[in-house]
Amino acid sequence: MPSRATDPEAVHGEPSDDDTPAFTRMGEKVLGIAEDAVYTVVAILLVAGACVLLVGAARQLITLGDGTDVAALAMLDRLLLVFVLVELLYAVRMTLVRREIVAEPFLIVGIIASIKEIILLSVEAANVMEGKETTGKVTASIEQFALMIGLLGALVLVLAAAALILRYKERSPVEGAKNAEDGRPQPS
Repeated sequence: MPSRATDPEAVHGEPSDDDTPAFTRMGEKVLGIAEDAVYTVVAILLVAGACVLLVGAARQLITLGDGTDVAALAMLDRLLLVFVLVELLYAVRMTLVRREIVAEPFLIVGIIASIKEIILLSVEAANVMEGKETTGKVTASIEQFALMIGLLGALVLVLAAAALILRYKERSPVEGAKNAEDGRPQPS
């Protein structure tokens, strides 16, 4: 058995398989299976929720009793929520495949949710400006609508910038390897 000082994995602070007790490896395997089971249940619930929302959106479009504007807005609201659920499903799937949490899908969910609210607030603001009845979900003055839309727009820009930075970072060389090439000391 190699000593911890000469074992390349031990140098980085992680024990090799030879050093890990059997009960620890078995416990890790059981927890890994439990984790996969939980992620699978979450994925199934996300798919079920998306299907329910799609059926609800179709039903909302069929019943135009409230008028086309209200029906189309309600359908758009549900469809954008379906996009959020599908993006979360992608995040769960990537977590299962890569064995790590991927941040980008959550940023995209934030962007979609913010855009959804911008659309809904814009329609509500237009209804208030025209003196029409609103959907009742949000009651505010035109100035408050403009402020909320502006803040949500800024949030979309910040989330998009974060997603771009994240993509750039994922494509750039590993910082540790770059530091070693430059002769800088490695962080411990």
